[in-house]
Amino acid sequence: MHVVKKIEIIANSFELAKILDSLDKSGIHNYAVIRNVTGKGLQGTTEDLDMTMFDNVYILAFCMPEQLNRVVENIKPLLNKFGGTCYVSDVMEIRSVRCVASM
Repeated sequence: MHVVKKIEIIANSFELAKILDSLDKSGIHNYAVIRNVTGKGLQGTTEDLDMTMFDNVYILAFCMPEQLNRVVENIKPLLNKFGGTCYVSDVMEIRSVRCVASM
């Protein structure tokens, strides 16, 4: 087991391609995207919107601690410009990301 950083991003789906491109530029090539996320934030609830263009997405990614500064440098300007939020936390990974398990 070892410590990795969990990156959680909630943003407008319209900006998804830009966010994923920023993750890729940061060296984060594996992630999960959950579409049609609803909730309540500073802008109110999102579940009552009729237009899917304004749906939110939830992006979940993990990185090594030494990669985090680069991720923040690339993601922060997008979130400041287009909105959204990003949370980072320490989690334990059971499987090593540096090795491929053999069968």
